[in-house]
Amino acid sequence: MSARHVFPFPAIVGQESIKLALLLNAISPAIGGVLIRGHKGTAKSTAVRALSRILPDIEAVSGCPFMCAPSSTPETCPHCATASTARPSAVRPARLVELPLGVTEDRVAGTLDIERALKSGEKHFEPGLLAAAHRGMLYIDEVNLLSDHIVDILLDAAAMGVNYVEREGVSVSHASSFILVGTMNPEEGELRPQLLDRFGLAVDVQAAHDIDMRTEVVRRRIAFDEHPSAFQQQWADSERAEQQRLLDARRLLPDVHLHDDLLKMIAGICNDFGVDGMRADIVMYRAAVALAAYEGRTDVSEADIRRVAPLVLPHRRRRQPFDEPHVDEQELDDSMERHRPDPPESNPSPPESDASSDPGEAEGAPEPDGQGRAPEDQQAPIGQTYAVQALEGPLQQGIMQQRTMGRRSRKLGGRSGHYVTSRQPQGRVRDVAIDATLRAAAPHLYERRLSEENPVLIRSTDLREKVRESRGGNLILFAVDASGSMGARDRMVATKGAIMSLLLDAYQKRDQVGMVSFRGRDASILLPPTSSVELAQQYLANMKTGGRTPLAAGLAKAYELLTRSRHRDREMQPLLVLLTDGRANAGLGSDDPVSDSLRQAVALCQANVPALVVDTEQGVMRLGLAQRLAQALGGICLRLEEVAAATLAKAVRLSMG
Repeated sequence: MSARHVFPFPAIVGQESIKLALLLNAISPAIGGVLIRGHKGTAKSTAVRALSRILPDIEAVSGCPFMCAPSSTPETCPHCATASTARPSAVRPARLVELPLGVTEDRVAGTLDIERALKSGEKHFEPGLLAAAHRGMLYIDEVNLLSDHIVDILLDAAAMGVNYVEREGVSVSHASSFILVGTMNPEEGELRPQLLDRFGLAVDVQAAHDIDMRTEVVRRRIAFDEHPSAFQQQWADSERAEQQRLLDARRLLPDVHLHDDLLKMIAGICNDFGVDGMRADIVMYRAAVALAAYEGRTDVSEADIRRVAPLVLPHRRRRQPFDEPHVDEQELDDSMERHRPDPPESNPSPPESDASSDPGEAEGAPEPDGQGRAPEDQQAPIGQTYAVQALEGPLQQGIMQQRTMGRRSRKLGGRSGHYVTSRQPQGRVRDVAIDATLRAAAPHLYERRLSEENPVLIRSTDLREKVRESRGGNLILFAVDASGSMGARDRMVATKGAIMSLLLDAYQKRDQVGMVSFRGRDASILLPPTSSVELAQQYLANMKTGGRTPLAAGLAKAYELLTRSRHRDREMQPLLVLLTDGRANAGLGSDDPVSDSLRQAVALCQANVPALVVDTEQGVMRLGLAQRLAQALGGICLRLEEVAAATLAKAVRLSMG
């Protein structure tokens, strides 16, 4: 299929929230972009590329790589400031710039023009993708997999409308106003809350469950794939009508008015939903104004606020990393009612509490028997979370000389990350450090001009390559004892609380996580290594307990999973977090389950896998089996109550010392 064949925007079936969020940003890029979260096959990329076809054309200065408008001030553009007074213009389509995942900082923001610097010694700026996207659309597929520092650069430019470049002896700023669109699959990991808040709108999409709608989606897709030109022609009138409607909305936008009482309603809604900062208030105001302009009105109504609020609030309301982004419709209606300009004379009475919903009653939690034993296959709730110290101690103990690995410490080298210094290359130069190369050649330029006719005055001995700093990932593998003894006396409730607290630490460090559970006669992989700690939380909540304790099988399964992960990514630093009381009573064929588990622990130690054992044993009489297991693993052993920050901090310091 030809690259020019793009699925028509009006032909997209359903997904009204995606289309509305994209259209509002096309009318008012000041909204700050849109983040589209959804699983595979939910028309995320299709909708973005379809929108680019109906964006109104722009008038730009001819020959200007920054896509300046003729009405803009020439002094604000590096190209127009040095050009002649005449600024001829031409009409051209608004560009759609797609950002690849492996992009570097200098390709995004711009850098020194290498060719001109080498040939003439002149310092000249080479525009990046932010310049190409000016007055158009910048699309990032799988934005959650993009390096955090690249995302920061994009969001800063989108918020300010200007790209500032201070690098390699270049000091340049240029206009960079664009529609920022990011798409992601939440199963592959989340964005940090700080980055989520920077997107103006966010949409969570699901595949359609209506049979007729799904049928129509397939029907239109087949028709497009078989005859793309004919399908586009069929929807050409609808596309032109939508394009004209966008153009009219942009012209009407400055004349749209939002009354002060509705502004107070917006502030009240944001306050009721507990969002941090003022960005939500501003974005909701801009989105409501854009919606009124799109519908051809000059006054914003309550209905406009009601439609845009679910796009503004959910991703800013998250109080914990694992909370689902969600806005309750009834809660939103109640908030609007409270802040309506003309409230009703009688205030509604507060809802009566439901006596049956006692917070002290654990839903679905079975009662233990008289001896404190738990029944088979129970599902314990997740206990209270608490702050834990980061897991640098066990990781550093395993890394030893490789201390630069992992997001918990710096990693120098590679093609991605911040440019921090330069060095003489060993072999072929793949990432030239222009500033350092010119500094190395500068003392010899005069004598080379006298002795050589070649205008290129840089020799191979002058070349320097960039040293970049980035942060790689760790793999935190949780091996959880889910036997029947763990369900007694709420031990699994506390254990799940500890795992959840450690998951929060992994989330903040952007680690990958995996989970192995062992009970009965065997062990199973509940969750293969993934960046989605939210998915790990779901599996943790659904994990059941019951049966015997096949500790050796659990360690063998952990060894198998970690070995496969290391083969896929040799730079990945693993950490095994084993939660058990060590009381193995099901072995791997021998009559001594404890010895079997110790042999598996020694194998993990010989494979240089750092380990942290959390001893879940309780009561006055303790066998200390978990401590023996930690010694065989060559790792650290902590009791369950010691996972909290104050005591773990001491263990971390000791292990690092």
